[in-house]
Amino acid sequence: MAKQIASEIEARALLLEGVDTLVRAVGVTLGPGGRNVVLDQEFGPPKVCSDGATIAKEIELKEPFPNMGVQLVKEAASKTNDDVGDGTTTSTVLAQNILHEGFRLATSGVDPMALKRGLDIAASAVKKQIESQAQAVNGIEEVRQVAILSAHEEPMGKIIADVLNNVGQNGVVTVEDSRGLNYDVEYVEGMEIDRGYLSPYLVTNQDKMIAEIEDPYILITSEKISAAADLVPILEKLSSVSRNIVVIAEDIEGEALATLVVNKTRGNLNCLAIKAPAFGDRRKAMLEDMAVLFNANVISSDIGRTLDSVEISDLGRCRRVISNKDNTTFVEGVGDAEIVKNRVSQIIESSKEVSSDYDREKLEERAAKMSGGVAVIKVGAATEIELREKRQRVEDAIAATRAAMAEGIIAGGGTALVRAAQALKGELENADRDVMNGINLMLKACEYPVKVIAENAGYSGEVILDGVINGKDDWGFDAERNQFGNMKEMGIVDPVKVTKSVIDNAASVAGMVLTTEFLITELNPPPLPAPYDD
Repeated sequence: MAKQIASEIEARALLLEGVDTLVRAVGVTLGPGGRNVVLDQEFGPPKVCSDGATIAKEIELKEPFPNMGVQLVKEAASKTNDDVGDGTTTSTVLAQNILHEGFRLATSGVDPMALKRGLDIAASAVKKQIESQAQAVNGIEEVRQVAILSAHEEPMGKIIADVLNNVGQNGVVTVEDSRGLNYDVEYVEGMEIDRGYLSPYLVTNQDKMIAEIEDPYILITSEKISAAADLVPILEKLSSVSRNIVVIAEDIEGEALATLVVNKTRGNLNCLAIKAPAFGDRRKAMLEDMAVLFNANVISSDIGRTLDSVEISDLGRCRRVISNKDNTTFVEGVGDAEIVKNRVSQIIESSKEVSSDYDREKLEERAAKMSGGVAVIKVGAATEIELREKRQRVEDAIAATRAAMAEGIIAGGGTALVRAAQALKGELENADRDVMNGINLMLKACEYPVKVIAENAGYSGEVILDGVINGKDDWGFDAERNQFGNMKEMGIVDPVKVTKSVIDNAASVAGMVLTTEFLITELNPPPLPAPYDD
């Protein structure tokens, strides 16, 4: 098939056209003065959104070459969102700023590969500077400060902080819709395992790439399931009582996995396939733990049970299951509380008797998983549109607050990036002028978020940036109150982990785009086929 090709200056201009389109839509959400973006949806009402990653996912351009620019910079937003759940908008505006000046330099004859090397050198140095500014999060008040800022709402932020303070930095927190108008928190029995879904075709939310199933039956087996015939009998028995099933096995592959995928695609089942956690004897023990939590029987050849002998009574139950590609959370199993408590006590006693530190650690981990429970934050709103927007903010704020608890906080509002760039000017020297240009690209870009935040709030970006540059340490601009001051004292902070991820991903994507010399696509791409309808 014939192809169309763009190269050098033309290619860069077309890529930048797409980048600018994306960042215009995403950048308006940055800061306290940021606006919303309304996303049309195929089904249901439009979605009001202020999350950079969600907005970026919706943008597809008709022209193929500018669309390549969109897709490449989407990576910065997507990767930052995957890493830390926040900072997506800052990633995109940083990448755009680097690319504008970088393309100008490349067009004037500067070596793009040298520019990229300079970018990488500067990105690494900026991250070290950010780490040097870090302040540990101590006490519930500082956790609340971070959560409120991330949530853009005091009641929401306080609830998130209290929940994370109760369950711990790595505790399990899920978000559900509430029937009321307010926020509510519930602590229930539950467990999280470090195994995700076995097939992306089983996801129920394409935007977040997660699978959620309400009130499922749970099949737990220590066997490997390969043949469809192993699953069909229990699926037929289940069909009279429910369409929701979660299968946890040593492995699920071949015809068996295909059977679940086909039934999910056709709407016959809401199903999820998960590989059992851990290995060897520890895997068997963890399956027994899960069976106790969900009031299930483990189907294992070790006790003479085969899959064709499974009855409905062998299946466990829980209120809800949420799974992504890496982890699965089970909320409120129906297992007897006293039996669960006894199981935890047995595991703790066993941990005291082993001599190996590794074995002791793993036993303590099992006990923690069974007894830790799950915090459920219920989000209420007057309309479906408001509910979706609030829920998105809660999920993002949870991720950002966890990040702050993990690696500490820095002055927010773009101030820490300005200070990092100031500290490095004159410190990073390179004999290669083109590499030095790349270093300066990154240092200059570090000033850009302050300008965007100010302009979104209706102020002059240049004037505000000058005010921040002329200050010291944590001195910055509060765009919500229209005043300069100590950002940390005013409660305006950013998680170190988020800022480092922003730098990493913006530099990576910008470097990749800068070193692009040719673009190739189909001359007349065929229309997408209609969905299969049987």
